[in-house]
Amino acid sequence: MSELRTKLYRGTWYAVWNDPSGATQRRSLRTKDREEAERRLIDLKVEMAAPPGSLVGEIVDAYLAEKEGRITDHERLKYGWEKAKWHFSYLRPDQITRDVCREYAEARRKEGEEARGRPTGDGTILKEINIIRQALNWRGVQGAVFEAPSQPPPRDRHLTRAEFAKLLASCGMSHIRLFMVLALSTAGRKSAILQLTWDRVDFDREQIRLAVVGERNRKGRALVPMTDRVKAELLEAKKGAVTPYVIEYAGSKVLNIKKGFAAAVKRAGLEDVTPHDLRHSAAVWMAEQGIPMDEIAQFLGHSDPRITYRVYARYSPKYLKKAATALEF
Repeated sequence: MSELRTKLYRGTWYAVWNDPSGATQRRSLRTKDREEAERRLIDLKVEMAAPPGSLVGEIVDAYLAEKEGRITDHERLKYGWEKAKWHFSYLRPDQITRDVCREYAEARRKEGEEARGRPTGDGTILKEINIIRQALNWRGVQGAVFEAPSQPPPRDRHLTRAEFAKLLASCGMSHIRLFMVLALSTAGRKSAILQLTWDRVDFDREQIRLAVVGERNRKGRALVPMTDRVKAELLEAKKGAVTPYVIEYAGSKVLNIKKGFAAAVKRAGLEDVTPHDLRHSAAVWMAEQGIPMDEIAQFLGHSDPRITYRVYARYSPKYLKKAATALEF
């Protein structure tokens, strides 16, 4: 690691250095005063001489290494940690305070505003801070005091059948189109669709197994039947498949469909539509057709049907119908 130095960044002084790989790292010194920054830099040098394995970054890295191949959302955790590590990596666990967490949340909001024109969402910031919390709990380390934004209310955006038809017609790439067909027809999460392999597509039984056998995931994944539309689309895609993955592009697995999906949404003239909204739309469509909540829960992979009932019961034509009859006069 190179020598630490101070640098002014957005009006606040930071400690800056290069890690062993040559990548630039930084940590806020939490002051706008140059002399105070130099004093805090000296304190930081002492802190960073802590025993190996005792810093937050080392603990989180060890946690992620231990979880690799054992959980299906490992890539999401790695991505979240990449966003958070510059702020937390060289802290000791006992140096994580409410002020440190608030400072991180504010920095992430500003980062989103500058990059995308809107602040990074509280839900995203919460997930990033929770990765660190999980890692410290895994190591059994105490002393950190966390503060994170509250979980925002769930989105309630679902597509009508006409909107979905417009979206599908606006797909410029075949792999984005296939993703949309699968996401709507299986009610699968984005990660489940992108990780789906051909060995879990059973054309004879007309079933798709979204879960990976032997792999644990905190979010349920279902075994779902194929619709006629899905079967036809999959059979066509299988003819040109060159990888084990159902969703592929240019001979490789697709890691993210964010840009292609957003482009299709824009071409369709729709607003505020995300890949996850297709799963939500599928559940709403089933509820609107009067499908029992228990069946919808199984389709969604919910282990507790009460979750399904709480979110989707209101879309059923039978919802509160019996109660309403008591009000006839």
